[in-house]
Amino acid sequence: MNTCCASVDLTKASLPTQIPMATVKKTVRVAAVQMTSVNDLMANFRTCSRLVQEAALAGAKLICFPENFSYMGEKSGDSVKIAESLDGPVMQRYCSLARDSNIWLSLGGFQERFDDTHLYNTHVVIDDTGMIQSTYQKMHLFDVDVPGGSSYKESNFTVPGTNIVSVDSPIGRLGLTVCYDLRFPKIYQQLRFDQKAQVILVPSAFTTVTGEAHWEILLRARAIETQCYVIAASQAGKHNEKRESYGDTLIIDPWGSVVGRLPDRFSTGITVADIDFSLLESVRTKMPIDKQRVSIDL
Repeated sequence: MNTCCASVDLTKASLPTQIPMATVKKTVRVAAVQMTSVNDLMANFRTCSRLVQEAALAGAKLICFPENFSYMGEKSGDSVKIAESLDGPVMQRYCSLARDSNIWLSLGGFQERFDDTHLYNTHVVIDDTGMIQSTYQKMHLFDVDVPGGSSYKESNFTVPGTNIVSVDSPIGRLGLTVCYDLRFPKIYQQLRFDQKAQVILVPSAFTTVTGEAHWEILLRARAIETQCYVIAASQAGKHNEKRESYGDTLIIDPWGSVVGRLPDRFSTGITVADIDFSLLESVRTKMPIDKQRVSIDL
């Protein structure tokens, strides 16, 4: 199919086929977004469009957006009201944006309609022709009483996904996750060792309390233990009177070093970094944990 927003076979897209290193440039540029989404679909799209142009001018082949990039409701049920299928007009606009800008998009946390009362929290990857290459539905839902803060019950309106997903891209093989998945290392182990991920995406909207305590620590741990690049696009700042996100969009290399970060944790903008396949290969060769893993039955 050549129409905008046409989808490839997502089952095949998620199979672990390793990219031959000889066919990949040694470095490829990626961009990660930090933004403050609101309850206005078109206002958020205008912000996303501007940031896509900035990333394209910077030479990025893929730009990563945070969870709830297209909409951040004031109340928990608001997202269900605006949820759409992947072939609806909201995703159609982003498919056109990718095609017109000749850049891949990682759209983390799209409100995909399930039924009248529930949605999927879906990570969508669109290629530079405007076609959806893969989707991942968030598996771990944020049902938490934040210490000293608010209570959240994402499962009240969200259906969890059941499949771990990876997909090939111009910046390597991507492992797809969303936000709260970050606290569950097994999915990251499976993405690296079973599905051969080279770059893991963690689009997020962390709370200020949990972000201050755990955000960077968890992300660097996931990068170190999987020997993958980790790209964590983040919501930032105050969305409305009831909701505020921690911010601090990060790009982390396979050694656990931060190689991309905005100077202001509350600003809207992009950070760019080069995915260095020579570094990736060197880290994995010198410390071959994929060959040294021991199966432990508990």
